[in-house]
Amino acid sequence: MKLPLSVSIISFNEEDNIGRCLESIKDIADEIIVVDSHSTDRTCEIAERYGAKVYTEDWKGHVAQKNSALEKCNNPWVLALDCDEVVSEELKKSIIDAINNPIAEGYEVNRRTYYAGRWINHAWYPDWKLRLVRREKAKWVGTDPHDRLQIDGKIQRLSGDLYHYSYRNVTDHFKRVVTYAVISAEAYMKEERKAGLLEIVFNPLYGFFKHYVLKLGFLDGMQGFIISMSNFFYTFLKYALIWEKKQRQNK
Repeated sequence: MKLPLSVSIISFNEEDNIGRCLESIKDIADEIIVVDSHSTDRTCEIAERYGAKVYTEDWKGHVAQKNSALEKCNNPWVLALDCDEVVSEELKKSIIDAINNPIAEGYEVNRRTYYAGRWINHAWYPDWKLRLVRREKAKWVGTDPHDRLQIDGKIQRLSGDLYHYSYRNVTDHFKRVVTYAVISAEAYMKEERKAGLLEIVFNPLYGFFKHYVLKLGFLDGMQGFIISMSNFFYTFLKYALIWEKKQRQNK
């Protein structure tokens, strides 16, 4: 049964993922909106096969691109997804119940990530994300690449996991870590964040400690250790880049 629901997605070269994502919501979504950033693979073709309205736009940044997709939605409810995410059957039932009997303007879903051959139960979980929202009350905010949905109204949580097939392998993971660190450093420079010795030394250590100890990442085995180290590396690189940029400015 189709719901008064639009699915909002941004994409770039996601032919390996987007079909699996759209397959999981095709029977409940009345509308699928995809804003694509000039993919060179079959992403748009696959999306159109599922009845999606595909718009090709230049990349404007994570927040602006997702707001562009959100603004194109026509239904009162919007489910925001990434191409590498899949709605589980339990979550789908929760979405149907929430839309048919709404008690809030926004709903968070719990994202569970599949990484390096196993589901991650601690280092990246639980991972609550606001994804189901009333269109007229929502917008994307945050500092690229760390976008987040913001809602004017009450928020509840849904049962059932949103499956996240994040990285193809460790190489893909750390390539993206470098990319995101560069983007974050540029955003932090605009905010005039500090990047002295204390930030470069202690912030990465806390990033590792948070995921490996506080979130019990050690229970995820080697995957948990790699995830925790990736957070250390990301945080270190981000502040090192800020420090470098400040040094150049001072000269």
